[in-house]
Amino acid sequence: MKRILTAAAALLLPVIASAEMSQEEIAKATQNPLTAMYSIPIQNNTYFNAGPLGQTKNVTNFQPVIPIDWSDDWTLVTRTIMPLTYLPSGMTVNPQLGIDDGTEFGLGDTTFTAFFTPKNSEEGDWLWGVGPVFYLPTATNDSLGTKKWGAGPAAVALKMDGKWVYGALLMNIWSFAGAGQDAGIQKVNLMTLQPFVNYNLDDGWFISSVPIITANWEADSDHRWTVPLGLGVGRAMKFGKIPGSAQIHAYYNAVTPDDYGEDWQLRIQVQFLFPR
Repeated sequence: MKRILTAAAALLLPVIASAEMSQEEIAKATQNPLTAMYSIPIQNNTYFNAGPLGQTKNVTNFQPVIPIDWSDDWTLVTRTIMPLTYLPSGMTVNPQLGIDDGTEFGLGDTTFTAFFTPKNSEEGDWLWGVGPVFYLPTATNDSLGTKKWGAGPAAVALKMDGKWVYGALLMNIWSFAGAGQDAGIQKVNLMTLQPFVNYNLDDGWFISSVPIITANWEADSDHRWTVPLGLGVGRAMKFGKIPGSAQIHAYYNAVTPDDYGEDWQLRIQVQFLFPR
């Protein structure tokens, strides 16, 4: 009987913890990339006026975040980004054959990041994490990925200051293996900078700006940078007993690659939290 009660208590603890979280706590947990909770963000990005034909493409990112107790002093926070991509005909040129593959829908290349972050930070301190990022050629079609293996460093820093949560994430990926790598064809050398600013209002509402700035160092200057400007609104809530948030953002690309970049981006995200 004692074992049964212990097992039942272990199962109920996350539910009890979820019920005790305030809307402000939920909001800040969803805004913290180093949160000590299991998290499942599902982010849908629709890109408008993309490519030479001004078409619309769509990328849905599944981004599970899993924190692991590495030691008494360190937590390892892993984040995996698996993109489910739709490309219309006209944007799916086969890099080997040089012909249009038609409409394509499938999994793109996967990015896996592992941040080592110290435990027991004082309230008001800067939170930070560093670690490796890995790039995996999981694309189901040549048009949806690069067929490259890659790796590089990643770092994130943030601060929770009253109603504000702000910081930035930075990483750079270099390819080291894969199709065409020896010949120097289509190498990956990609920087991603993601600054984020969140202001929390009453009743779980918040305003945020989370642009994703990228630089393709292998491209020439006319095709290198993507720099979005914009913001969004969201609200912390509970989906039944599961805490989380929903938000919507719009961004205009002040700088975008010539010929194949997009002008606008609409981002809709739902995130679920599971206390440990």
